[in-house]
Amino acid sequence: MQAKETLFADLVQGRAQQFQVPLYQRTYSWTEKHLKQLWSDILEQAGLLESAEEKASTHFLGSVVLAPSPQNDATFPRWLVVDGQQRLTTLSLALAAIRDHVADTAPVEAQRIDEQYLINKWKSGNDHLRLLPTQADRTQFAAHIRGPLTDQDTGSGIATAYAFFRKKLVEADDPATPQDVFRIEQAITSRLALVAVTAERGDNVHRIFESLNNTGLKLSQADLLRNYLFMRLQARGEHVYETYWLPLQKSLSNDELEQLMWLQLVLDGDDRVRRQDLYAAQQRRFEDTRAGEEEIEEYIRELHRRSAHFRRLLHPEEEPDPAVRDALRRLDAWQAAVTYPAVMLLFDRRERGELDSSETARALAYIESFLVRRMICRVPTNNLNRIFQAVPGQLPLDVPVTEGLHRLLSSENRFWPDDAELREKIRTAPFYQYGRWQQRKLVLQRLEESYGHPEPVDFAAAQLTVEHVMPQSPGEEWLRALSEEAEEGETAEELHARFQHTLGNLTLTAVNAELSNHPFERKQDLLRSSHLEMNRRIAATERWGVREILARADELADRAIALWPSPLRGVGRAERSRDWQLAHQVLAALPRGTWTSYGDLAAFLGSGAQAVGNHLANTAGVVNAYRVLTSEGKVSDGFRWATPQETGSDDVRARLAADGVRFTATGAADPAQRLTADDLAALLAGTDDDRADGEDTAQDGTVKASGEETRAERFFRQLAADDSPETVEAIRALFAHWERLGGWIGHGAGHVTTSAYLMLGEAGGPGRGIWPMTLYPGAGRGGTAEVVFQYMAAREPFTDRALRAELLTRLNALDGVDIPEGKLELRPNIRLSLLEKDRNRELLAETLTWFRDRWEDRSTS
Repeated sequence: MQAKETLFADLVQGRAQQFQVPLYQRTYSWTEKHLKQLWSDILEQAGLLESAEEKASTHFLGSVVLAPSPQNDATFPRWLVVDGQQRLTTLSLALAAIRDHVADTAPVEAQRIDEQYLINKWKSGNDHLRLLPTQADRTQFAAHIRGPLTDQDTGSGIATAYAFFRKKLVEADDPATPQDVFRIEQAITSRLALVAVTAERGDNVHRIFESLNNTGLKLSQADLLRNYLFMRLQARGEHVYETYWLPLQKSLSNDELEQLMWLQLVLDGDDRVRRQDLYAAQQRRFEDTRAGEEEIEEYIRELHRRSAHFRRLLHPEEEPDPAVRDALRRLDAWQAAVTYPAVMLLFDRRERGELDSSETARALAYIESFLVRRMICRVPTNNLNRIFQAVPGQLPLDVPVTEGLHRLLSSENRFWPDDAELREKIRTAPFYQYGRWQQRKLVLQRLEESYGHPEPVDFAAAQLTVEHVMPQSPGEEWLRALSEEAEEGETAEELHARFQHTLGNLTLTAVNAELSNHPFERKQDLLRSSHLEMNRRIAATERWGVREILARADELADRAIALWPSPLRGVGRAERSRDWQLAHQVLAALPRGTWTSYGDLAAFLGSGAQAVGNHLANTAGVVNAYRVLTSEGKVSDGFRWATPQETGSDDVRARLAADGVRFTATGAADPAQRLTADDLAALLAGTDDDRADGEDTAQDGTVKASGEETRAERFFRQLAADDSPETVEAIRALFAHWERLGGWIGHGAGHVTTSAYLMLGEAGGPGRGIWPMTLYPGAGRGGTAEVVFQYMAAREPFTDRALRAELLTRLNALDGVDIPEGKLELRPNIRLSLLEKDRNRELLAETLTWFRDRWEDRSTS
């Protein structure tokens, strides 16, 4: 191989020649992010030309790897672009945009650009193009080089890049200095340096391609495997590409195609392969079997066949059978990609005639039940990948497919809860704190549909969210009623914590803001007018307390058992100790400087405080068991070390102090360091933003909340209902400062009230950008700002714990704020009323400016 530094002009101009992008290359995929960076580099080089700094160093753009084309001849050199097609295509489109920009005012210059860089003037057909992209991009690219453009030549990456440069040229064009455009041309052709690596005949071009790691887009597993396949298809490459690969590539995105390739490996029996190892695993299979072109063509043909099955998973509306289509829609709403190996197997067997559509729908019902029952019963999801990847290789062969799947999912260690466990968990488990928001919503939707209402709700159109009937922030009237039901030694607050999140206390509604924290009598009026049968039944009760919640839980359990089939008996049962495993898991995750109470841990588990205490007292080896205290922050009188080795080894208080727990003057653990049941749930919930109940976050606050009221209007109305005018004005000033910093305010629907996110980055929901805090109106208790340390931990640059710790320190400088370090992994709250103080407003503004600067520094580094 030969390598030398060159310029774009030296590489492409001169005698007639062609640079061919091989079939195995991916399609053009530069995004606006890449285009903006390139344009910035071009303008910088053009500026150096304008200032006559001709001797300034050129800008290194990257490498281009070339190899002689099999079609090469002495009179018309042709080169395969092994690597660098994204750069060559982009620069060609930029020059085409300059050519068209000056076509009317300087037609001779436009013709010069065309003939020097873009076309081979005396050649026809494909040979007319100096750069010949892969087939999928060829028509679009040729239209932009040859013209004329039509309405059909829009929407692709090629069209987007061309339009980007046309727009930027208009912005940069100064009528007083028309030479600016030609300085840009000169910067592209003579100031962007490339390293051209030229392979000789006989070099292993695929090995070169496979090992490249430069400044372009990183190759995916699908890219590498595609390259390998078409490198091996010497004789039938064009036919296979046009017949199978191009339709496949058009029907699936690159990421979807990679997923399908991985699924094919799993379906072929390799149930241990990870998706990131797809390329090496499939390459090894081909080489172990000494596959020739015929076997590789068969592999691609099989991918093409299965792509129709895969598209039904991604787009259930393409499934013709109504029952199967409905089941696929529910799995899609559940976001159950983990089940794809099993569902793809069912589609394969259905196509082979081993089961019909009704049996397929029944098999899908088993899969749905397996997921739903596990979620309701709080079975951890960390082994679901392994379970479903094993289905193709472990499905029993001695029974029909549907029965075999039922038996397999019912077998030992699959943990498919039976009817008794499902009923118990519906009564006692905090359903609202487990699973994703769309999963909780789907469970309630299915339960509502089970009533068979003659005028069913259009759930796709209805803006329904999950609502607590007994509210999350109960007023005095609610607590007074609960105190009448509390057992001896249990407070109304503890009873509320135990039942507030259970399924019997939850429903769906489009009027959650109106329901809010009102007494039950007010809620009855609103629920009575609902179109949902479950709401009408709630409204028909005289009161709402623990007895009513449990009665409704039993009714819903009957419906759940009928809706979601149970596992087979006798195949194998799960151990029932996993609830305590959940307790052990969350206790081990307690951050330094925090503690929790028996009641909090019991509410998190859906158990009782006494049962929790007994378990911790009689179970050896539970990490952090001594950090479970009474609700007053005291060591329980009944506490004892579980093992003799611990007895007397340390005073509990000394151990707590060593763990960073502070104590008040009365000897109680600092209540600011206490983790509630919600905090414990957050510790194990991951970093998905599940606080807006799944509704999109609107950048300008114009999304309607109810009637003609926007979300922004609704936020401030609810804020003003519970906070002083001074607090409301402080928040308006805070929002204005944030927008001056370049941020935007996203308004969500929230659980009971709306919310406001201080966002940086892309619009479209909290998960797509970064935000330091979420503001909530008070719902009767005063508004709060939730500092989202937990979500920041998954977003650059605040994956660096030191940066989050500095943010904590800055916030603690506000008068009245004292967030313990132990809550650095959680979502602690700050009272909005603290911002009535001028100094607090100044400090928070400085902190937000610091946050924005850290984010911008990292995103541009």
